[in-house]
Amino acid sequence: MELWYTEKQTENFGITAKVKKSLHEEQSEFQKIDMIETLQWGKMLVLDGMVMTTDKDEFVYHEMISHVALNTHPNPKKVLVVGGGDGGAIREIVKHPSVEKAVLAEIDGRVIEVSKQYLPQIASELTGNPKVDVQVIDGIKHVMEHKNEYDIILVDSTEPVGPAVGLFAKDFYQGIYEALKEDGIMVAQSESPWFNRELITRVFKDISSIFPVTRYYTCSIPTYPSGLWSFTMGSKKYDPLEVDESKLFDPPGTKYYSPKIHKSIFNLPKFVEELLK
Repeated sequence: MELWYTEKQTENFGITAKVKKSLHEEQSEFQKIDMIETLQWGKMLVLDGMVMTTDKDEFVYHEMISHVALNTHPNPKKVLVVGGGDGGAIREIVKHPSVEKAVLAEIDGRVIEVSKQYLPQIASELTGNPKVDVQVIDGIKHVMEHKNEYDIILVDSTEPVGPAVGLFAKDFYQGIYEALKEDGIMVAQSESPWFNRELITRVFKDISSIFPVTRYYTCSIPTYPSGLWSFTMGSKKYDPLEVDESKLFDPPGTKYYSPKIHKSIFNLPKFVEELLK
């Protein structure tokens, strides 16, 4: 008998992967957490029926949510990740020599523990790194309570359902603006241009109304809806298109991001550009 996992991305479309075995299943206080081992992608973390990360393609998301902002800011010292309980963004952040403190604000502590157990290569910096401060807290509340504190804030959220709905609200983006220092930068994952067009338009409009510099970029993640994924950057001062690529830090061990692609990722297909008007 063959076992397959399918994520329905709309009522009429989904992705599917052949399952070798189920490794973990639980209902936490906030969401359903599953860890399955697939033949194509290795271990796969699934929250409320949605793929969050896998062994084989996780590097794309985690590198792209992190290094674009870190290489746009000239001297990022204190960085906050809202969500991101698997630890991948934290792993990438601490590669930058200027970073002195990386704070993880994850509402569901069970995601952190399950990731440590089954995805140690992703969660590798969540234990034992003196630069890393792991807090099991409501990230929205944390942002609202810390003014003018962070150089960079990354919103590493699930899709806009359940506990993540508030992470796509304009009031939250305003709170991020106030939690950033005078030259701070934020990045939020902003879903698929194929399946989340209205959300992308709204998020870009909301962030543009708050931040002087707003940029939108994409990358290819095969286990996410449509394979084309996006991020929205809001910056108080620095423009990622004005950096000198020859002087950018080249993070060790990356497989997707490099200084050579830093600017090119902002070149968008026409149908995507239309979403931002």
